[in-house]
Amino acid sequence: MNEPRREGVPTISTSTLGEARFRSPLVQRWDPAHVVGRFVADNHFVRFGADVKLGEANEAPLFEKAGARRRIFFDPAKTRAALVTCGGLSPGLNNVIRSAFLELHKNYGVPEVLGIRFGYQGLNPAEGERSIKLSMEIVEDIHQEGGTLLGTSRGPQDPAVMVDYLRDQRIDMLFCIGGDGTQRGAHALAEEVARRRLPIAIVGIPKTIDNDIEYCDRSFGFTTAVAEAERVIACAHVEAKGARYGIGLVKLMGREAGFIAAAATVASQEVNFTLIPEIPFRLDGDRGLLEALHRRMIERQHAIIVVAEGAGQDLFAPRETGRDASGNIKFQDIGPFLRQKILEFFDQRGPKVDVKYIDPSYVIRSVPANAEDDILCDQFARRAVHAAMAGKTDLMIGHMAGTFVHVPLAMAIGRKRRVQVEGEFWASVLAATGQPAVFA
Repeated sequence: MNEPRREGVPTISTSTLGEARFRSPLVQRWDPAHVVGRFVADNHFVRFGADVKLGEANEAPLFEKAGARRRIFFDPAKTRAALVTCGGLSPGLNNVIRSAFLELHKNYGVPEVLGIRFGYQGLNPAEGERSIKLSMEIVEDIHQEGGTLLGTSRGPQDPAVMVDYLRDQRIDMLFCIGGDGTQRGAHALAEEVARRRLPIAIVGIPKTIDNDIEYCDRSFGFTTAVAEAERVIACAHVEAKGARYGIGLVKLMGREAGFIAAAATVASQEVNFTLIPEIPFRLDGDRGLLEALHRRMIERQHAIIVVAEGAGQDLFAPRETGRDASGNIKFQDIGPFLRQKILEFFDQRGPKVDVKYIDPSYVIRSVPANAEDDILCDQFARRAVHAAMAGKTDLMIGHMAGTFVHVPLAMAIGRKRRVQVEGEFWASVLAATGQPAVFA
């Protein structure tokens, strides 16, 4: 839903580098007689949240709609762009790189697009490798492969050092592809650029296989991950049914949000218990997970359990686990812990069970994107290019109500989407599994 500015409703605008003085080459490329609806004006906004009851006031903010502008800030012929991929792998990274390059080089006519090697390390000459100049030959087939052509890494770098690199390499715009830590680094870059009053655009493209970035209904790679997880669950189901009192235990990605576990459960329709970070659960007692699992085994002689990696952290004895290079708290491994608890319980209560534990995390995140994510990657990438060419900066491309928007990085970082356990999505999980709402 596109909306103009309305009195009394908060509108979220993004930072710009200055006046858009150049006519976009897309005007001519698209044919002036057929451009109606292809360009977006700066007074087009999208409401955050589309679920509104008739007759109720809605004060949800309005975000700038993403898309091509008729007038742009940079002269394409004199522009140099760069892309960087950071954090863990996710299906679709190469697709984003390829589509961004094509939009910059083929459609806008930007003569040179650089690929920064191995994340933000590549913006620090003391640590990183030299960037590569992207070309049609280099990007031609990369969308058919998993991973990232550019390589990736975790951890921050000094914003001042990175901005020095951008200035010295005459880079006019940088596209930062990654999750919350990456966007936090992009915001720090944009702040340093603004402090020095440099005409450099910093635009983020959200990448999180967990699908947990705020103001982004669906991030690229998520549907591919769900499809791969569904295949793993199908194999676990075969294993469980192939053994007397067989249990398939599958651990899926999801540190703080259980979207993959929940979606794969609904897609599979073979899961009996789904455990996610949003809902604490007890193992013991009449209403605990183990007792429910025991009833299932007596009745059906097999079961499938899907657990998100961040679920059940309160079951562990408190201890300092530290943080990874991205600043994330290191979680304890719920998969082997849960397997051991199940074995101990059934050793005492019977019957003797055969537990098959499967952790497919690295397999899932390294596969090529599926068709749905192929399309989403292309949409994210091209809208990021449109934003940067228009001189917009310190923003992330968001996705809400089926529309792409500009989200100021200051609003996006440090906020996580969670599965709404009182909503329809989680209700569908409960319906598919038949499990109780809580194990307490």
